[in-house]
Amino acid sequence: MQQELWKPNTVVAAVLEREGRFLLVEEEDRGRIVYNQPAGHLDPGETLLDAVRRETLEESAWHIEPEGLVGIYLIEPPQAATTYVRFCFHGRLVSHEPARPLDKEILRAVWMTPEELAAEPHKHRSPLVMRCIQDYLAGHRHPLTLIHDLRFG
Repeated sequence: MQQELWKPNTVVAAVLEREGRFLLVEEEDRGRIVYNQPAGHLDPGETLLDAVRRETLEESAWHIEPEGLVGIYLIEPPQAATTYVRFCFHGRLVSHEPARPLDKEILRAVWMTPEELAAEPHKHRSPLVMRCIQDYLAGHRHPLTLIHDLRFG
């Protein structure tokens, strides 16, 4: 019997700051209302940069331009059978479509200070929500040239 190949899920997230506040989404996750960065899974045929642009637009109605990586994070949530590799980008806001419908699990997009977010740790979707903001505030900025999209065919 051949052993099943283990594959972590690849996800992207965006840390976006405006006047000391960070763009977050309030969403429903397994019956809980939680905060997260605009984030989601990499789709087939998509680049990491395309994925973070798309996920941010779908979840917050903001068009963004990624400018660098904050970090790459490996996480295995407790009581979950899934491992995630999160590519967290920082970038600039390009434009907003306030009338655009958001993904069905997203309740709203919200701007929060790090202090406001830190005051509600029970509402973080995962420890990565605060960790990515802390790393960004600590100056973690890595160039997009770290990413190489090598497609064959």
